[in-house]
Amino acid sequence: MSKKRGLSLEEKREQMLQIFYDSQDFYLLKELEKLGPKKGVISQSVKDVVQSLVDDDLVLKDKIGTSVYFWSLPSCAGNQLRTTYSKLESDLSSSKKRFIELVEQRENLKRGREDSDEREAALEELKAVEQQHKKLKEELAAYADSDPAALEAMNDAIEVAHAAANRWTDNIFTLQQWCSTTFPQAKEQLEHMYKEVGITEDFEYLQ
Repeated sequence: MSKKRGLSLEEKREQMLQIFYDSQDFYLLKELEKLGPKKGVISQSVKDVVQSLVDDDLVLKDKIGTSVYFWSLPSCAGNQLRTTYSKLESDLSSSKKRFIELVEQRENLKRGREDSDEREAALEELKAVEQQHKKLKEELAAYADSDPAALEAMNDAIEVAHAAANRWTDNIFTLQQWCSTTFPQAKEQLEHMYKEVGITEDFEYLQ
């Protein structure tokens, strides 16, 4: 027999909303955590589900004294739907207006671009210039290794990397010294560990 599928987040939201709608009462979170399982929402999920409803303005909450109360009425959902509908209507109107503007812009751009011998010649010239530009750019990239600025930047990067490598080498020697002093009885184990991580007898500072 197949295992029963748990509720999806949307189904949990609907079930928790139903608790509010059926009673039209005010609840503490701990009360909702007791009621949730009766609707198929485990108590551990109630807090997150209720918070998602609060974030969407489907459930209201307010602090009274030291307690936080949650409530929701069917009218809350209606107000939310009306607000969403109004926003969608506004977005649709703006999109229609923008569409008309783009159509007009397209028509304006078409003017003067009708097919003609002069236009074809201009396009061919533009294509040739673009190809020449691409070729020169590729040639320039081939000489990048000889660029003085690039070489200087590379040398600076090498110096930084060299200093960093020696700094870490110094740190490793300091750590080895500390381990030898702190754990003299584990000399063989430490030497074995050093070899495993690549710290051999020829490990030294970079020149």
